[in-house]
Amino acid sequence: MLNRQELQDAFLSHFGQPAALTVHAPGRVNLIGEHTDYNGGFVFPAAINFGTWIAACKRSDNQVVAVAMDINGNENSFNLDDIQFDHNQSWANYVRGVVKMLQQAYPDINGMSLMITGNVPQGAGLSSSASFEIALLRAFSDAYGLSLTGVEAALLGQKAENDFVGCSCGIMDQLVSALGGEDQAMLLDCEALTYRHTTLPDDLAIVIINSNVKRGLVDSEYNIRREQCEEAAGVLQVTSLRHATLEQLEQHKPELKNTVYQRAHHVITENARTLAMFDALEAGDIAKVSQVMAESHVSMRDDFEITVPQIDFLVEQIAQVVGDKGGVRMTGGGFGGCVVALIPKKLVEKVSDTVNNFYHSHTGLTAAIYVCSAERGAFA
Repeated sequence: MLNRQELQDAFLSHFGQPAALTVHAPGRVNLIGEHTDYNGGFVFPAAINFGTWIAACKRSDNQVVAVAMDINGNENSFNLDDIQFDHNQSWANYVRGVVKMLQQAYPDINGMSLMITGNVPQGAGLSSSASFEIALLRAFSDAYGLSLTGVEAALLGQKAENDFVGCSCGIMDQLVSALGGEDQAMLLDCEALTYRHTTLPDDLAIVIINSNVKRGLVDSEYNIRREQCEEAAGVLQVTSLRHATLEQLEQHKPELKNTVYQRAHHVITENARTLAMFDALEAGDIAKVSQVMAESHVSMRDDFEITVPQIDFLVEQIAQVVGDKGGVRMTGGGFGGCVVALIPKKLVEKVSDTVNNFYHSHTGLTAAIYVCSAERGAFA
């Protein structure tokens, strides 16, 4: 990972002129609130100190020229008058998609030279794509003096990913990358797009443990879960499970397939847990945080059925060390990926030792451990 000066030096070397600006957008981790976003519910992410950096300069022509430093300095260029999907360089479609959506909102933008680097671990579910999109939007906004707000940027990034890149995603990733708070987590209402921040305790670290289980089933299973949630909402006669209660769910249980009932049970209870965790952190009640994070993991394992044995093992091992002084659960879409834990800083080394000593011997895999802080979003 390059520092800012190295990035600017690389820009100068490649483009023959200095960068006019350098921007950064963070990745994110979701502390609680899994598979609630596309059900119009609540999520509780934090922007983290891994992200995307872009050095940029306006061009006088209609060309966008982007260089991906982390992919062997691959260069991709296109004309603003003809933005097409690139089947050869998949990373470039994020640039193309973002610029296309931005152009629809701000037709007067012109070309840009972009030098891009980042350090969000790939495939770990920490949202490298949203970080990339928001950094691009910040670069264009700064270069062209656009009146782009954080919410507008998030919606444009989501639209680029959904409609151009072709990946279905909720709004959480882009919004927290744009508007996350330093040392804070964000309670986001995915239906209303309103949010509140709460400060994370000074003595707790955000620790992300990548199981390195490849998330092979996540796309197809994600779509199945989404359909099951929509089926449940239809039977319960609500627009989304956000508006369903446990009482309604129990009342309609005879009409629901067992798996559909379980999926709805997870979403309804997960929304309640997400609100409870926000309140617990506001009150400094870490034992409650520990409880709701543990309950969230059990619900993902048993009701939503998206964990894997390696992830369950990590959660069990970390919970034994942390007890009620912090919390731990799987984070992300499931079927592999990462565990997130809020851990007292004095126990981080012990947790790391526990993972390093037992995970490989139990699973044959080596976990990657990232100690993170909560950072400010690109538009905050």
